[in-house]
Amino acid sequence: MARVVLHPSGKSVECPSGETVLTALEKGGYALPNNCRAGACGECKVKVLEGQFDQGVVLDMALTPEERRQGYGLMCMAKPISEEMVIDWGTLDALPKLFPPREDALFVVVDKRMVAARVAELHLRPVGQILRYWPGQYVTLGDAYAGIPARPYSISNAPRPDGEIVLQIAREDDGVTSRWIHETLNIGASVKVSGAYGAFIGDPSVETPVLCLAAGTGLAPLLALTEAALRRGYKQRVNLIFSARTRDDVYGAGMMTWWRTKHRNFDYSITLTRERAEGFSSGRIDAILPGLYPDLSKHSVFLAGSPAFVDACLSTARTLGAPEQTTHKERFFTQQELAVVAPAPALPV
Repeated sequence: MARVVLHPSGKSVECPSGETVLTALEKGGYALPNNCRAGACGECKVKVLEGQFDQGVVLDMALTPEERRQGYGLMCMAKPISEEMVIDWGTLDALPKLFPPREDALFVVVDKRMVAARVAELHLRPVGQILRYWPGQYVTLGDAYAGIPARPYSISNAPRPDGEIVLQIAREDDGVTSRWIHETLNIGASVKVSGAYGAFIGDPSVETPVLCLAAGTGLAPLLALTEAALRRGYKQRVNLIFSARTRDDVYGAGMMTWWRTKHRNFDYSITLTRERAEGFSSGRIDAILPGLYPDLSKHSVFLAGSPAFVDACLSTARTLGAPEQTTHKERFFTQQELAVVAPAPALPV
């Protein structure tokens, strides 16, 4: 059993042998930003001030050799190998507190439908205790016994009394898990879900206008965040821009139209990047954003989609004054991008 100490607060969590620092922090209720949980995105990168750890297998693009020499590590893969490990991480300890994630919670598929040309929507209802989560978080789904690796999928609905969660899953032709979900997983099947994970949740204490930017199934966590905000009577403006390739890739418009009709402070628009169609905007969000929102200095901005989409929109939002402390991002990595390329040795720091 190792102890992970958070500097400069001095708070600590216990980390059992073989467990990652990220998992130990989450079980302790700390919201360390993370995304892929596979050493590929770099979201959970922190500097290790004292102690030793096994970094495991990570991508050089997520943790460069220079960063390793400087003592940085990816906490989603890092496992302590000394009795104590001190990490340089936030005086506020990434509030709000997360709910401790659960492993292999049993759910039943109560509904499955195609909501876009390549997007299946699963409705999963818990058999036992409900899964507690913050809107914007994700779970992992797979079938280890059938050789189907667990993959992360964002929850697209705000928490409900019956505990039902909704996942929107794009089919990847080379993706074992997404093909299994699209082709094999049917209504009535029992599945095991782990989570909830991630820190794409913002700060509930912030009262600013909100702008949500989504591409593809990056829409899922933004639907959950929007539903939760509107349900609790959020007073500021909440606007959402959804980017899809073609009309066949658009989904969620019915619910967003209902929100717009019911809530005067909500509006949305959809832009297509590969065709022009009546009723839709045209062009990439990062290209059209300056004309729509020339000043984002007083906004909270949420971005979710592919790494290229998020990086492009983030760069544009920064030039428009989006504050770093109220800008939140969730990069959706494909299964190919999650493939690791080389092991990393344990780092003495």
